[in-house]
Amino acid sequence: MVAHTFTIATRESRLALWQAEHVKALLQDMGHQVTLLGMTTKGDQILDRSLSKVGGKGLFVKELEVALEAGQADLAVHSLKDVPMELPEGFNLACVMEREDPRDAWVSSRYASVEALPQGAVVGTSSLRRVALLRAMRPDLKIEALRGNLDTRLKKLDDGLYDGIVLAAAGLKRLGLGARIRTVFEPEQMLPAAGQGALGIEVRSDRADVTQVLLALVHKPTLLAVSAERAVSRVMGGSCSMPLAAYATLQGDVLSIRATWGDPEGVQPLVHAQAQGPVQDAAAATRLGEQVAQQLQVRVSQQTGTGA
Repeated sequence: MVAHTFTIATRESRLALWQAEHVKALLQDMGHQVTLLGMTTKGDQILDRSLSKVGGKGLFVKELEVALEAGQADLAVHSLKDVPMELPEGFNLACVMEREDPRDAWVSSRYASVEALPQGAVVGTSSLRRVALLRAMRPDLKIEALRGNLDTRLKKLDDGLYDGIVLAAAGLKRLGLGARIRTVFEPEQMLPAAGQGALGIEVRSDRADVTQVLLALVHKPTLLAVSAERAVSRVMGGSCSMPLAAYATLQGDVLSIRATWGDPEGVQPLVHAQAQGPVQDAAAATRLGEQVAQQLQVRVSQQTGTGA
C-alpha cells in the first residue's frame, strides 16, 4: 500500500480528540503519516440553547466541512449520531467504524437508577429523544436542559445542579469514565439514537484516494445497522427537533430494527415500529429502515392526526 500524509479535522473537546487520535493511530499503523487540525464548531460555542432551536446536528460538522473543502484537511472524524442524515453536496460518509456500547447511561452521585429517584427529581438532558423516553418512564420528573461537552456536563452534575443526567455510554467508556455509570439503559427501556456509539469519517466526494484507504477501517456489521437507523431518521425528517430513536442489530445476515417516536411533552404515548430481514449490503439495510419509517409515519399520523 502507498503511504499517504493525512490531516484529520476534529472538534477540540476531549472526546472528539480521543476519537480523532484513535483514527490517527489506526492510520499510522497502516504506514500513513497523520496530523490533527483541531477546530471549534458553532455547536461547541452555543451552549445556552438546545440544538433543535439553533440549527441542529449540522452545527457540529460545518466548520470541519469547510476545512475539507478548502483542502486544509483530508478527512473529518465525527460521532455518527452528530452527523446530519443528508450531507451537503460534495461530501461522503466514507467510513463507519466498529461501534462502542450504543446504550444510554444513567449517571448520578446519589441515585442508582431512574427508578430510585424521588418524585419531582431533576434530570439533565437536552436530547428530545431522551426527554420523551424519560417522560414515558417517569412523568413526574423535572427534566432540565444540559448542554456542553462531556466534562462540562459531568461538572454540572457534580456541582449539584441535577439529581442525575443521561449520557451516551460510549463517550464515557472511551474517556475511561465508565466508573461514572451507575446503570445502563437497555434498549427496551431507552432506545438509542440513530448511529449512537459509532464513529463516522467524512471526506470530500472527489477524494477517492482517501476513501480507498478508509475501506480498511469499515466495520460492516456496524455499517449495516447504522444504515438502517439513519434511513429511519432521514425518512422521518430526523433532526435534533424530532424525538426519534432507531436501533438495529445484526444476527448472521438478519438485521432487526426498532424505532420509537415520542412526545417530549409527555402528552402522547410512545409510538413504536419494527422490522427484520436478510441484508447483504448497506442499500438493503437502508430499504429496511425506510420500511420501518413508513410504518412509524402511519402510526404517528393515526395517533396525532397530524402526521410525523
